[in-house]
Amino acid sequence: MSDPNTHRIGPLLAQVEGPSDLSDLDDAELQQLAEELRTYIIDVIGEIGGHFGANLGTCEIAVALHSLLDSPRDKILWDVGHQAYPHKVLTGRMAELPTIRQYGGLAPFCSIPESEHDIMGAGHASTSISYGLGLKEAMRRGIGEDGRVVAVIGDGALTGGVAYEAMHAAGGLETPMVILLNDNGMSISPNVGALASYFQRARLKPGLFHAREGFEDRLTRLPLGLGGKIEKLGPEIKSALKAYWAPGLLFEELDLAYVGPIDGHDVAALRKALFEAIDADRPVVVHAQTVKGRGFAPAEEGGLAGMEKWHAAKPGSIVDGEDAKSGLVPVKESDSPEAIAPEMLEKPAPADDPPQYTAVFADAMVREAEADPRVVGITAAMAGGAGLQKLADELPGQYFDVGIAEQNAVLMAAGIALQGGKPVCAIYSTFLQRAFDQLVHDVCLQNLDVTFAMDRSGLVGDDGPTHHGAFDIAYLRPLPNIVLMAPRDEAMLVRMLRTALAHEGPAALRYPRGSAVGVEMPERDGVEQVPIGTGETLENGERVALVGYGTGVGVALDAARILGESGVRPTVVDARFAKPLDVELLERLALSHDLLVTIEEGVLPGGFGSGVLEHLEDSFPEPGERARVLRVGLPDRYVTHGKPDLLHEEVGFTGGHVAERVLAALGEEAVAAP
Repeated sequence: MSDPNTHRIGPLLAQVEGPSDLSDLDDAELQQLAEELRTYIIDVIGEIGGHFGANLGTCEIAVALHSLLDSPRDKILWDVGHQAYPHKVLTGRMAELPTIRQYGGLAPFCSIPESEHDIMGAGHASTSISYGLGLKEAMRRGIGEDGRVVAVIGDGALTGGVAYEAMHAAGGLETPMVILLNDNGMSISPNVGALASYFQRARLKPGLFHAREGFEDRLTRLPLGLGGKIEKLGPEIKSALKAYWAPGLLFEELDLAYVGPIDGHDVAALRKALFEAIDADRPVVVHAQTVKGRGFAPAEEGGLAGMEKWHAAKPGSIVDGEDAKSGLVPVKESDSPEAIAPEMLEKPAPADDPPQYTAVFADAMVREAEADPRVVGITAAMAGGAGLQKLADELPGQYFDVGIAEQNAVLMAAGIALQGGKPVCAIYSTFLQRAFDQLVHDVCLQNLDVTFAMDRSGLVGDDGPTHHGAFDIAYLRPLPNIVLMAPRDEAMLVRMLRTALAHEGPAALRYPRGSAVGVEMPERDGVEQVPIGTGETLENGERVALVGYGTGVGVALDAARILGESGVRPTVVDARFAKPLDVELLERLALSHDLLVTIEEGVLPGGFGSGVLEHLEDSFPEPGERARVLRVGLPDRYVTHGKPDLLHEEVGFTGGHVAERVLAALGEEAVAAP
């Protein structure tokens, strides 16, 4: 664990125990406090790892807001929350920051149970304005204590459609709230699309702010008779002229007052703009321009590439405020916080480490796209994380990034499929759930040829419950027409992508974050499809059948090894498909074994095991006719953050825990989980 005594804590920051300590500081002192806050975050996150660049850009914003508002009576809403580390420090959690994203430590995003100052706990983008709208409208109706409401949202998050639905409603209701637009030109990757160009124009012409009414008045008072002529042109022409000169007209047309662009690293300017916006008693957008990675030269001076690289920092990547540049490697996911020692970070990475699943998918996508020009990749602002950056670099004509807009990604894929294309939506499991309506209505109902590649399935680790891919099996399995599959290793991932693209209809494959198994990969021209709806028996045994799905196969194999030490030799099966099930194989197993164990890294309600149980119950209605079914999976609760190995141990998703449950079910003496 990080030693707080090694971090630089400035004299003003050392005196801050809560937001009220900022109220007596003047603008110069608050500016200094923001710099001290930034230095502290660089030291801590550079040592332990975590979200980095966005937090360096919000230090002045956090200081300005907490100096003006009375939190938690006044509500500060941080969209996504990976930009809220300065807020956490200023609200009494400075000493705990070295534990952030670690098992048992501070949550990676805002967390309602963690602090009364964390008003919302969302980890998905584009939601803060809607939260704020609901809060303020409840206050206006006498529900709860009245207070001021500020939603902080990035320009990347503002590409999400729900943000515009909220602004549309706020303008119509004339909701007195402030929307602070943190504009740094980035989400995780550089922003894309027309809105990015719109904000870029404002960044290039920072002196072009005009209040709507004032600018219209100036137009009518132009000399040489121009003002009168413009007055006669009508509202459409005047609006067009204002749109060219006033970057905030987009918001003004939604009945939101606009202030900006403001230098987001000038505390005095921020405070002045925010004070006026809060006092306006109407919805106001304050447009603050910031730099992602502010104060850390490799990010700030590295352009868009530097900002993207330093979105998050790896453990030990920064020493004395500078890039370590020493070839350090990240701590393995199996290392607990207590086991992390400096010497571990200095070991060179073994040359024979298995590849990351995401990298395997990236290579396979490029090969499939090269072989078939109908294959295109679509991502929602996660080119690198979702494995499509390589496709973007090598075959840009077969790649689309729609911004933080998962619903649009799926709808666009449906349109491509209608034209005969073969779109692959590469979207994290946790983010795909945002497009559930489009999955149901626009893809599966119409039986369109769309493939969903769901990275980060299962327990993803440090990002915690907002990012765990725990629900995709359960929310996809009820949908007609869709094929669901999960690979046990990287070779099977390549085969399943080929299978999904060859299938005429919706198909989805889920795979975990992190390192693959290390098996031999198929030759480029020798990738075989997997017969849809077929499982594979890996080991033959008796009494017990362990049926794994995806990462559950590795757990099943480990459990089989442990059970063998107790004299139990189970059958091990890779189900490969959650829909359609290999019903013939399952029925044979149910008739020839006493216990059938399903193992999946997803929630049990509605999951793979539920599907197996449903089929066997329907097929064998007589009591005692078939094997008992024991389901192993994730519990019916949100799992905390931490290294996956620690989380797997907590929820019992290990070979040792499965072996214990099997022996207990058989009435045998249990063995201790290793």
